[in-house]
Amino acid sequence: MADTPSAGRFSQEAWTRNLAAYETIRTMPFNAELADGSLSRERFRRYIVQDAHYLIGFGRALALAAAKAPHPDRIVQFARGAETAIVVERALHGGFFQEYGIDAGTFAATPLSPACDHYVAWLLASAYAEPYEVVLGALLPCFWIYAEVGRDIFSRAGSDNPYRAWIDTYAGEEFGEAVAAMIAATDEAAAEASPILRERMHAAYAHATRLEYGFWDGAYRDVSWPL
Repeated sequence: MADTPSAGRFSQEAWTRNLAAYETIRTMPFNAELADGSLSRERFRRYIVQDAHYLIGFGRALALAAAKAPHPDRIVQFARGAETAIVVERALHGGFFQEYGIDAGTFAATPLSPACDHYVAWLLASAYAEPYEVVLGALLPCFWIYAEVGRDIFSRAGSDNPYRAWIDTYAGEEFGEAVAAMIAATDEAAAEASPILRERMHAAYAHATRLEYGFWDGAYRDVSWPL
């Protein structure tokens, strides 16, 4: 793992506690097939539509983190993160939407999957109701796990991989800098937290990690609402 934070910091504790979960995510069928380029277009299409829905909720959660941030620099960081989630990453999705023939109407008419709905609802509930420190614990896995999965896939994906744009985005330097800033903000918040609050941060981090797995797995297995 690149850029591992110093031992004793919240981020290092969280990564160590959830290492088995990360390894499961890294090797799960969706990411294994994404890496070797064999992931079906239909599975990736399902994923990319749901991810676009998710990023709207993620942007709102980042905006709420900005509102709760105690320091001006963190307000700016999370406000910019919200902008990136909505504007910059939408450009990435837009390229795939055009390739897959997904127009605005089709996107709007596609409901959130159970996994996406659960993740967005929990993240927004956390952002509204939990203290700033716990909100960061909930947000961190989306940044960090995506970066580590992106780096891992980048290291073994061929140049002709049909999902190269996705791989290059999440393995890239710009996203890596955003992840490092998120880790720093979370460690900063945890350093001032009581032991009880720090454990609540860990619980949020662990649950978000589970939801990351569920998001990819749901797209792979086409898990939809039974009614």
